[in-house]
Amino acid sequence: MENSKALRTWLDDMNLPHPLVIAGPCSAETEDQVLQIAHELKDTDVNYYRAGIWKPRTRPGNFEGVGAIGLKWLQKVKEETGLKTAIEVANKTHVDLALEHDIDMLWIGARSTVSPFIVQDIADALKGTDKIVLVKNPVNPDLSLWLGAVERLHSANIKKLGVIHRGFSTYEKTKYRNIPEWQLAIELQTRFPDLPLINDPSHITGKRDMILDVSQTALDLNFDGLMIETHCDPDNAWSDAAQQVTPKRLVQIMEDLRIRKETDTEAEFKSQLSNLRAQIDIIDNQLIETLGKRMKISDSIGEIKKQRNVAVLQTNRWNSILGKMILEGESRGLSEEFVLRMFKAIHQESINHQEKIINS
Repeated sequence: MENSKALRTWLDDMNLPHPLVIAGPCSAETEDQVLQIAHELKDTDVNYYRAGIWKPRTRPGNFEGVGAIGLKWLQKVKEETGLKTAIEVANKTHVDLALEHDIDMLWIGARSTVSPFIVQDIADALKGTDKIVLVKNPVNPDLSLWLGAVERLHSANIKKLGVIHRGFSTYEKTKYRNIPEWQLAIELQTRFPDLPLINDPSHITGKRDMILDVSQTALDLNFDGLMIETHCDPDNAWSDAAQQVTPKRLVQIMEDLRIRKETDTEAEFKSQLSNLRAQIDIIDNQLIETLGKRMKISDSIGEIKKQRNVAVLQTNRWNSILGKMILEGESRGLSEEFVLRMFKAIHQESINHQEKIINS
């Protein structure tokens, strides 16, 4: 994207003393519910009030949103609280209705980002708008698809652009609802540092008690803001109850977050160091998770060896692994000594797992 520096202007113009905060219920349920939450958020750090009007559900039969009537409720939110409003749009009709009701911020959801046809239709409907338009990452970890959606909007002469990182779907069972794959967001940030980057810890975690930790990681990685689902009665929310927090809890989260400002050289140094350390923490967690998966496979190998009465140590296999890993390590700047020490430790742990199974 040419002239990407202009994309940050809308955020810089806000001159916020804290990260951008977009908050509100996953779904607009009733007029009273929408207004109650808004009034509880109006004197907090929240800059934009979000609410799901149309809810794309994975399977039919679930609550799919109140529809256009919810836009009138958001107009009342703006009138009564002064909060700017934000909704998700998935087609031209949504866009036209959102513009008609003067919604301030629009975002394209993860399920829509996967389709260039949908994104192009939305871009055409928004052509030349002065509204802020954000693009959530696609469901699967595809950076090109994510950036392609932004480029389509940029080509439609939409100047106020940004992206939302909400994590990626996976078949594997993890502690996250959607695994963060932080490295993709980091790569996007590296390639387009002037593209505002918002984190959505609600959809990444799927659990309200993890939102603070994920939000802190995002800020340590220099994200520009947070989108956090907020409900006055989360346990009885009509959608995504487990990941929503009360307005009171949101205020506490914002107070507990360590927000680092780059006001001088020392602060900039600390911010850069914190960013790099946060990246290392992410990779370290991935290493532990990967090693855990490796040992589970070793357990399965131990079961097979036990059934066949085969010795745990297979020397030829071990020597073959070492040779390949030494060469692979050298190609990535790792010394032979380090690779040997690391894989000997991994191999010994694998042997311990298999011997425990065979001798059980």
